[in-house]
Amino acid sequence: MAKFSKTTHCRFCNLKLNIFNFLSDDELQEINRHRYEVVFNKGETIFKQGGPLTHVACLTSGLAKVYIEDPQKKNIILKILRPTEMVCGPGLQVDFRHHFTVSALEESTACFIDIHVFTKMLEQNSQFSLEFIAVLNRQSIYYFEKLMALTHKQMHGRIADTMIYLSKEVYKNKVFNLNLSRQDIAELSGLTKESCIRILKEFKDEGILTIEGDRIEILREETLQKISITG
Repeated sequence: MAKFSKTTHCRFCNLKLNIFNFLSDDELQEINRHRYEVVFNKGETIFKQGGPLTHVACLTSGLAKVYIEDPQKKNIILKILRPTEMVCGPGLQVDFRHHFTVSALEESTACFIDIHVFTKMLEQNSQFSLEFIAVLNRQSIYYFEKLMALTHKQMHGRIADTMIYLSKEVYKNKVFNLNLSRQDIAELSGLTKESCIRILKEFKDEGILTIEGDRIEILREETLQKISITG
């Protein structure tokens, strides 16, 4: 069951997204009055696709996956969220609904801000608005690049992309313990679980990486990069 709390005031929080530094003390005070923190256990849903967009959320600890749910259970994971990334989505000012699901990959904490208060800050603080637009644009660029990769790359290129992404962007190390299942890796790569497992085994047999349970070590990063480029 989710745990509710409110710890440090927004003015003194070291885990807030950089765009909040553009708010005045009074504006941060207003944000702080209309926010709360929730601790989620592994596997719990933070936002549900199709649900109402009532809050903006900032992940302050843990990891979460952002994914599109398919009626045929062929989900696509768009990205892995790390602290201190924001979750909002394209439903803001459109239909105020979530167009993807977000769920915790491990025990995680998210700070929820009432959408009406957040929108008020966008309306009255132009610098904050511009920085928020930049955040959304960076997300859009990432999704466009991912769409191109899933559309044009072969299976080995997709798995190489996923391994590079996990190493450089999520765990920031060539050696990491996965919080993702093999099914998650498949959905992050746009593949079936069977194809994902087969290609990972090929990479292991070729000495590109080692796999021991949930522990992965990338041994030949340049080779992975070449596979990613050739697709």
